[in-house]
Amino acid sequence: MKVISYNLQKHRAAGELVALASAHDPDILCLQECDVADLPDRIGDLALADATQGNRLGLAMFYRESAFHLQGIRTIELKKSLHDRIAKPAHERVLGARLRDIDAGREFIAASFHAAPLTALNSLRRHQIRAALTELATLGDRLPQLMVGDYNYPVFKENLGKTVREHGYALTMSDDHTYTRYRVFRGHYDFATSVGFEIERVTTLPQGLSDHRPILVTARFD
Repeated sequence: MKVISYNLQKHRAAGELVALASAHDPDILCLQECDVADLPDRIGDLALADATQGNRLGLAMFYRESAFHLQGIRTIELKKSLHDRIAKPAHERVLGARLRDIDAGREFIAASFHAAPLTALNSLRRHQIRAALTELATLGDRLPQLMVGDYNYPVFKENLGKTVREHGYALTMSDDHTYTRYRVFRGHYDFATSVGFEIERVTTLPQGLSDHRPILVTARFD
């Protein structure tokens, strides 16, 4: 299974999506900071599962209809940062889908995630990640789960990794930095948390118009 995650930087990189899907042939495409009203129903062979509706710039997920049956969808609000309360940029920070792999005959949960911005504390983002994983699990008890997206977590990832492991999940970093806008904040911002999957690799794809680079997660069921 191949999953691409891409923060479009306020929809700036939306025009790259068709070429991105054509070049890498993902089974699932997870987006952050997309203009949901401007999204197509399809991108190549991928169909729109759903997108958040609480704000203009939100989350979306596309999936391969020939490979998966969509069983359910859920959007999740998380504890707000001070930035969220003042600027109100996002209410829903997780978009999860319960999917059935047609060939394997197995169900799993996939999710697009966007953590609080860098103005928030790492402790808040850790709280958001724990809450997101817990809430996603309500889509299906003990199902394999893969959450990808912009974690906005540039430093002290040892604490994050410990938190995720204590929650029963694995954290998998990309093979190169994914954020390049400011040199001081350059680092691995986009990655994956999972349970019930073996993550074979997380490949950082070439830079486009966004300040984030897309990542390609290659995974299989444990």
